[in-house]
Amino acid sequence: MNIKVLLTCFNRKDQTISCLTSLYEANHRKESINIKVFLTDDGCTDGTAQAVMKQFDSRDITIIQGDGNLYWAGGMRAAWKCAIDEPTPADYYLLLNDDTDLLPNLFEELFDTEEYCKQTYGVEGVISGVTSGKINHDEITYGGKLWDNKLLGISHRVIPEDNRPVLCDAANANILLVPQSVVEKIGTFWNGFIHGCADYEYTDRARRSGFPVLLTGNICGRCDRDHDASEKEKMKMLLSMNLQERKKFFFKPNHSIKDYLNYVKRTTPLRYPLVFIGRYMNIYFPHLYYGLGSWRDK
Repeated sequence: MNIKVLLTCFNRKDQTISCLTSLYEANHRKESINIKVFLTDDGCTDGTAQAVMKQFDSRDITIIQGDGNLYWAGGMRAAWKCAIDEPTPADYYLLLNDDTDLLPNLFEELFDTEEYCKQTYGVEGVISGVTSGKINHDEITYGGKLWDNKLLGISHRVIPEDNRPVLCDAANANILLVPQSVVEKIGTFWNGFIHGCADYEYTDRARRSGFPVLLTGNICGRCDRDHDASEKEKMKMLLSMNLQERKKFFFKPNHSIKDYLNYVKRTTPLRYPLVFIGRYMNIYFPHLYYGLGSWRDK
């Protein structure tokens, strides 16, 4: 079985090395799996690419050089394109975040879930590996979500129970196994995403194209939620900014308002006008935005 592993990195050398080390340790338990790694170095200045090639000099790793402007979605697209262009056929693509440490049960979990998917639904599916915190192992950090009300944009994170795989509507790509059959039908990440939302949109598109999206029944990686401030902290921060600071914040690629609006437009288009108004209200009239939110929640 051939798996092409896709990652992108920017100045997280130690975490990238740790992720790849855990990948190869997990692969050691599954000698029937041949892995090739495609890593986008998006203009790293900390020597990530050089450290990777030195640490894993005997491994099959291709480095794709970025200029620092690819960000996460762009870096993953670049790695994916290189993997597709490489002549060795792939059975699966495994998307990883480089801040994720993989557990020894990684491949067992992914392929047990894939087998469950084929037996239950009659087709291959996209499989998201559930992760927990690196310190708090009981905290589920990434995996997937289910819509409670898609029109209103209300969803909740899915927590697998009883060691059984579970369906979801959209999944994270911290650990994401994508069969070749899915790529042949729907391609890779949409070109319009800069940094975020590409994984949720891709798995939503896969599900709507007839491929189940499932979470593993057990945790198979550790990854902290290190980029989400609480809503109260975010509100306090935005209210303390002036207009120019808020514009800079919302149009910076790694919290791009454009990515989220594109995600809404492509997955829940009926929500788009209201979300568009809300996002720009948060930039220009944040006190009104949060005031309306407080009224709505009463």
